[in-house]
Amino acid sequence: MPLPARVYLPLSQHLGKACNPEVKVGDMVLTGQRIASIEAHVTAPVHASISGRVSAIQQWPHPVLGRCQAIVIEGDGKDEKAFPGGRTDSQAEKLAPDDIRQIVRDAGIVGMGGASFPSYIKLTPPKPVDVLLVNAAECEPYLTGDYRLMIEKTPEILKGTRAVAGCLGVKKVFIAVEDNKPAAIARFRDLTGERGIDISVKVLKSAYPQGGEKQLISKIMGKDVPSGKLPFEIGVVVHNVATLFAVYEAVYCGRPLYQRVVTVTGSQLESPRNLLVRLGTPIRELIGFCKPRVEGISRIIIGGPMMGIAQYTQDVPVIKSTTGIVLFNEKEAPVLEEDFCIRCGACVRACPAGLMPCLINLASEKGLWEEAKAYRALDCIECGLCNYVCPASRRLTQSIKRAKLEVAK
Repeated sequence: MPLPARVYLPLSQHLGKACNPEVKVGDMVLTGQRIASIEAHVTAPVHASISGRVSAIQQWPHPVLGRCQAIVIEGDGKDEKAFPGGRTDSQAEKLAPDDIRQIVRDAGIVGMGGASFPSYIKLTPPKPVDVLLVNAAECEPYLTGDYRLMIEKTPEILKGTRAVAGCLGVKKVFIAVEDNKPAAIARFRDLTGERGIDISVKVLKSAYPQGGEKQLISKIMGKDVPSGKLPFEIGVVVHNVATLFAVYEAVYCGRPLYQRVVTVTGSQLESPRNLLVRLGTPIRELIGFCKPRVEGISRIIIGGPMMGIAQYTQDVPVIKSTTGIVLFNEKEAPVLEEDFCIRCGACVRACPAGLMPCLINLASEKGLWEEAKAYRALDCIECGLCNYVCPASRRLTQSIKRAKLEVAK
């Protein structure tokens, strides 16, 4: 994407407490300069994505939270950088694990497959792990940003992978790729035979929602992560390929996370593309760049069509977890009326987490949060399959999301 004239950088772009501004209105900032952070364990600082002047700190639309405090920067068009030059390969490879963790934390890197969990925490598991699983599945329909990244930035992704593997002290790495990405498979196989760490490329039959980390671990390793537990409990850490590329840029180039690849696609665009975008760019600029059709846009979804969130305005900005923007017409995204649940069991058969969505939905509708917890609402991965297969058009995923929030309280 061309450099935006103005960006809106939300103070919450990660799982955890929102950051506090470190700049004030009128300040001049440089690209990559830290502009917000907070002293907390689960955190990721925010960096300026363009150089220019801070024109406001205000409430602004947010693609996930609805609205959020954001720092507005008016660009000066110079794109002057605040971060120092990069490191040579030999310098980067000599970094101690604690150095890499600090670099990743300072760079504000989060899980870029959509979860936005601060990445440095995964680099400090509370118990030893022996496997790094690289999530290159990208199973969500329509999204191809990771695929392009895998083809165009393979050596860089592998350098990021080796940095993370060295930090974790693992000797075994699996790269999980679906079979609908043949060019990426070939690129990885050509380059994984180099130096030290045992890296294996595992080709999976294309299926949704195989990219969920628990589903991926089960498929690749034949192990199940216990209910309520995280992958490190069975000796595994999972990182998305875009996250590993961001680690490469931080460790080797000294660049914090202020841009990412976003898929902009759908039937309502004349020229769908994968774009390298500065964070904080309003999605209307991406949509305009890809030539929207004059009429017919019924729904704009950030993320994929299964797990994404419908937006009420094109003013929402790209954030760290924005994987894609999908535009649908009315026929593709009809608003369906809910009917009564007939206990057909379609949602139970489809659920990849082995849950009973219909019963969690019933508990949620009645406000029975303990019952929702007993039905393992917290194990839901919010893949949207139950909504998709329900013949009564029940809004199962939405009610389960509400149950998860209430149970977590």
